[in-house]
Amino acid sequence: MAGFLDGKVVAITGAGGGIGRACALACAAEGAKVVVADIGVGLAGEDPKSEVAETVVAEITGAGGEAVAAADDVSTMEGGAHIVQSAVEAWGRIDGVVAVAGILRERMLFNMSEDEWDTVVATHLKGHFTLFRHAAAVMRKQESGSLVGFTSGAFAGSVAQANYSAAKGGIVSLVRSAAAGLHRYGVRANAVAPIARTRMSANVPMEIGEMGEPEDVAPMVVWLLSDASKEVTGQVYTVVGGRIAVWNQPAEVREMRKEGRWAPGEISERFAEVGVEPMTLIAKLEEYRKAAAAGEKPNA
Repeated sequence: MAGFLDGKVVAITGAGGGIGRACALACAAEGAKVVVADIGVGLAGEDPKSEVAETVVAEITGAGGEAVAAADDVSTMEGGAHIVQSAVEAWGRIDGVVAVAGILRERMLFNMSEDEWDTVVATHLKGHFTLFRHAAAVMRKQESGSLVGFTSGAFAGSVAQANYSAAKGGIVSLVRSAAAGLHRYGVRANAVAPIARTRMSANVPMEIGEMGEPEDVAPMVVWLLSDASKEVTGQVYTVVGGRIAVWNQPAEVREMRKEGRWAPGEISERFAEVGVEPMTLIAKLEEYRKAAAAGEKPNA
């Protein structure tokens, strides 16, 4: 029986462990040739090493698949270029990229350092850009390809992860921009917002109501890389356990108008016409505080 990704060449960042590894193994099992990209760092980006990528390559080749390792820093243009070039040099093309690599440096906004901001944004958001940018250049000429980003429900806001949340929101916008800009060339872009047990999720200071495994996320990634999804672009999908959900597209929901420029007093008089959209995260904060005060781990 033919695999879902027979003949495809795929590069995956953060593929040395967790969700990235699960995706790499699943893609290989479905017939893809895989660039396993990972420099194997700690949660805060420390202690880089390449052995983790080589280990996953060994798993794939041991099962009869084809894979090569790439130990590159995705936050650099050179790193993103080399990951894509590794695929082209090994197999002559690149059909899909999956940007999973990420780190955490949690801190309240008023205590966050410049380094904590820069490093997280560089790894997540710029790491997507460097990979997407170089892959898109090849895919445009091929007139085919799939870019898969990794965001998080945290893009809607996070109490102690302003850096991570901002990066994940940027990834959503990057994916939608890539989808719009590359559609005419036959290249699509989508994002996955996983909820799964990983090194990063283990540090979330609350009980997650739904929780899956890294292997639960991989089938959706495989599908987004396959020809079965060739008409799907600009979408964000939550994947947790056996549940897959699609996020809405941004849109204005209400407006108010007048002739000419508004005065502040006029806005006050008519503000109810536009009002506010409830921010559920703020609504939950009091619940979190009460649970914490009672010595309990709050439920997300």
